[in-house]
Amino acid sequence: MRRDTLVGLIGANIQKSLSPALFADICAATGRRGYYHLMDVDALAGRGLEDLLGAARTAGFAGVNVTYPFKEAVPALLDEVSADARQIGAVNTVTIDRDGTTKGYNTDRIGFRRSFEEKFGRDAVSGKTAILVGAGGAGRAVAFALCDLGVAILLVHDKNATQATGLAAALAAHFGPDRCRVETDPVSALATAAGMVNATPVGMTGFPGLPIATGAIQAHHWVADVIYTPLETDLLKAARAKGARVMGGAGMCVHQAVEAFRLFTGFTADVERMHTAFAKAAVFRDRAA
Repeated sequence: MRRDTLVGLIGANIQKSLSPALFADICAATGRRGYYHLMDVDALAGRGLEDLLGAARTAGFAGVNVTYPFKEAVPALLDEVSADARQIGAVNTVTIDRDGTTKGYNTDRIGFRRSFEEKFGRDAVSGKTAILVGAGGAGRAVAFALCDLGVAILLVHDKNATQATGLAAALAAHFGPDRCRVETDPVSALATAAGMVNATPVGMTGFPGLPIATGAIQAHHWVADVIYTPLETDLLKAARAKGARVMGGAGMCVHQAVEAFRLFTGFTADVERMHTAFAKAAVFRDRAA
């Protein structure tokens, strides 16, 4: 096991990521020296996914996390992709062996599933209809997680119709054609749904706005967002004001990080300790804003 561990995050608009703080806590718990580098394409002019992945390999990184907008593009650049990530069609964690061999995984699926179970419980979605807004890399993982949780019908909406259709087809291939369909009017569909998930970047710092109009949200709904910057998006604020149960992206971030860091280091972090580390880092980040 490496005692000095280089890892990082490749993506756009990631300067407020809390992953460095979570990894620092892992290092403190295991007595290792670790470095978590943010490789933000918004700040690195002319550098793309392939360049940054190659640089990480050359520098001897143990691995990288991958976020928006690269989760669906990165599998084609890797030597191997896990069965779970191939099924989802997106990678958010890449391990790099000492010889430079790369393997992709998806820890978002287990991260969202565990967070949902922790916050709402399986009964909130099992046997019910749910709406997913966003069929990109994060949305694909969330969709498979909702199917794992027993959703009866998943309604997939994305402004990119090709993405929505592609995800619906992937879910049908693995779970059957009756489990999901493309939805062009998610606001109207909320009338018969138990809840909804936003898996788009809309609402994140730097991407202001609402992913859908919130007028149809009612007190009996649950509303989840994969975003954790800010901790509570405008979507969640609006849903909370209606009396709905809400879940931000903090829990998903923690649970996916536990699994990703296990892949990088071989160490399984204590989830409660990671939740505490996340909360402390979020307070520090938001005070500095």
